[in-house]
Amino acid sequence: MKSTEKIIIGSDEFSLLLSEEKIQKRIKELADQISSDNKSTVPVFIGVLNGSFLFMSDLIRYLNINCEIDFFKLSSYGDAKISSGKVKLLKNLNCEVNDRNIIIVEDIVDTGLSIKYIEELFSQKRPSSMKVISLLVKPGSLKYDVKIDYIGFKIPDKFVIGYGLDYEQKYRNLRGIYVLNEKGV
Repeated sequence: MKSTEKIIIGSDEFSLLLSEEKIQKRIKELADQISSDNKSTVPVFIGVLNGSFLFMSDLIRYLNINCEIDFFKLSSYGDAKISSGKVKLLKNLNCEVNDRNIIIVEDIVDTGLSIKYIEELFSQKRPSSMKVISLLVKPGSLKYDVKIDYIGFKIPDKFVIGYGLDYEQKYRNLRGIYVLNEKGV
């Protein structure tokens, strides 16, 4: 779907927060940095489904290094606008990560709960290194002390959709990222 300045979904109004052009420019910058940091390795990029698939796809295409990819699927939102506070592993990895350099690809880091869960998962697997890249980070929402090595954009603590991020499994195909407007009091 083409980017517009505002979108109405039911009784909710969303405004464009990040345009497609701004997103693509930043992803290229991140890919250049990751390529520079990993010149002598072949990292495994592990996308967290479903939200990271667009971001990871674009990121991989901008890289100047060899890499492998895999995905796992976690759930902490269901169909809600806020996290349930519990993470479930819905799909595990197909690749071997022991003694490998891995880069976890997230669409958004909200509370940090999913990253904390991923850190615990990988503490049993012994990768050579683990780095995290997230397109979006909400610093005001973080509840866990997690390290994010590559950050696309820091955004306010508001609900966002588009570019892989959903609302009730819809609107992932929006080319920009939209923020839910506050309703007047």
